[in-house]
Amino acid sequence: MQKSAVCVFLASVLLLCNTAPVDHHGGSDAKCPLMVKILDAVKGAPAGSVALKVSRRNANGEWTQVANGVTDPTGEVHDLITEQDFSAGVYRVEFDTKSYWKGEGRTPFHEVAEVVFEAHTEGHRHYTLALLLSPFSYTTTAVVVKTHD
Repeated sequence: MQKSAVCVFLASVLLLCNTAPVDHHGGSDAKCPLMVKILDAVKGAPAGSVALKVSRRNANGEWTQVANGVTDPTGEVHDLITEQDFSAGVYRVEFDTKSYWKGEGRTPFHEVAEVVFEAHTEGHRHYTLALLLSPFSYTTTAVVVKTHD
């Protein structure tokens, strides 16, 4: 049983890595420094209509919301924050997973899924956060791309 769970987990991580763009942001993403993609592990399909908030930690350690959005039918959010508003710092992306699962007719274990990360520690980058979501767990991965020198 444990071997099966590990295999499913590894396959899911591989799937997430393959769904996130790794070469470059194209089209409308050329100026999109932060993109989100969510996959529903139960359906094996994108998770649309998941609300999320992006916050930045200030010098006092308090969080200030800087953006919000909702995933589209492909499970993605584009144009979440502008280059100017995505300065170096620590960010938190909070996904409203409870509302999503309630809408799917399920009772989830967690109310939110959070990803906290430090942006631009090694120069300017673009970030794609991928979230694999189930009612009782979630896992994330990030694709970080150097955009220009």
